[in-house]
Amino acid sequence: MASSEEATGVSDNPALRRYELQVAGQLAGFAEYRSVRGRLIFTHTEIDPAFEGRGLGGRLAKGTLDDVRARGLVLTPLCPFIAAYIRRHPEYADLVAPGRTGQA
Repeated sequence: MASSEEATGVSDNPALRRYELQVAGQLAGFAEYRSVRGRLIFTHTEIDPAFEGRGLGGRLAKGTLDDVRARGLVLTPLCPFIAAYIRRHPEYADLVAPGRTGQA
């Protein structure tokens, strides 16, 4: 198995409406979203069980949020994983659309 250091990075796959994390050429995880007028609504994040326990979920979230920032977009974190990541990393809180915390 590949180590987390071999992660090739996070990329947006707009055709599937998700950010993907590849490790050694294999899809290790993804963060699904819907796009609504300049806002990405994150609905689900998943790491393949074969890649769990390596911190790849955090890598996926960080790469995703860094790209959202670089593109000048805002988001709504309906996905519990992305919402929790933002709570633990408040430097990304400014990306959350006003009034759109994703919290019920």
